[in-house]
Amino acid sequence: MHPSAHDTDPLDLDAYIARIGYRGALAATREVLDALHSAHVYSIPFENLDVLLGRPIRIDLASVQAKLVKARRGGYCFEQNTLFVAALRRIGFKVTTLLARVRFQRSDVGPRTHMLSLVELPEGPFIADVGFGGPGLTQPIRLVEGESQAQAHDVVGLRREGHVWVLESRGREPWQDLYAFTLEEHFPVDYEAANHYTSTHPDSLFVSNVLAALASPEARLTLRNRQLGVFRGGRFERFGDLGDDELLDVLKSRFGLELPAGARLSCAGLNG
Repeated sequence: MHPSAHDTDPLDLDAYIARIGYRGALAATREVLDALHSAHVYSIPFENLDVLLGRPIRIDLASVQAKLVKARRGGYCFEQNTLFVAALRRIGFKVTTLLARVRFQRSDVGPRTHMLSLVELPEGPFIADVGFGGPGLTQPIRLVEGESQAQAHDVVGLRREGHVWVLESRGREPWQDLYAFTLEEHFPVDYEAANHYTSTHPDSLFVSNVLAALASPEARLTLRNRQLGVFRGGRFERFGDLGDDELLDVLKSRFGLELPAGARLSCAGLNG
C-alpha cells in the first residue's frame, strides 16, 4: 500500500462509527470487516443529488466526512468508498483501492468510473464496496472465481476474463454483470479524473437522473427519477410516477435525504 493524499487527511473515526451505528470491536478481522461493511451500507444512502443541484462533488476525505458524516447526507462510489477505506486503514486493515468499468444496464464498453477496494485478511483477499448502490454488495466477498456468495438480497459471484475480474449478481433475474476490474492499485488522482467525468460529462448517468438507493436487512430501496422500487423477499415492486412533492417526501422519509430550502432538482428524467 502506498501513502496517498487521502491518508494524510484527518479521519474522525468516532464520528464515522456513530454515523453508521456500529457498536462492535475495532480490529482488523473478517468479522469486523463484515459488520462495518453492512452497517455502512444500511446507514448511508447512495445518492447523486448534489450533481443535480449544480454542486461540485469533492472526494477528498475532509469534504467527504463533512457531507456524509456531519451533514448526514449520502453520496456515490468515490465518496462512500473513500470514507470506508479511510476507516478500514485507521483500524489496521491492509487495503488496496481499485477502479472498475461498470457493466450494469449497459451493453457498450464504459470508462473506469467505479471505486472499490481489495482487503487482505488472514483468510485471503476480499472485495469490499459500499458505494455501488442498487444491487451492490451489502457484505464483502472472497476474491475467488466461480463461487456463489450470498448477500442480504442477492447472490453474487466472480468470474475471470483473462486478467480481468467480473462481479456478477443474481437477484430476481438471471446472472447479470455489475462491473469489471483488475487488481491494479489506483490512487486519488485516478479517482479525481473519474469523478470529474461522472459528475460533469453529458453521457454520465449521474448528470441526467435522480438516483438513490438504500439497503436494510429486510429490503432494498432504489429511486430513479420518479420511480421508487422496493426489492423484498425476492420480489420487486415499483411505485410511480411520483410528483414533485411526493419525490421530495420519498427522499426524506425513505432515504433520510432532505434538500436545502428552496432547492430544486434539475434533470432530464424529471423535466422530460
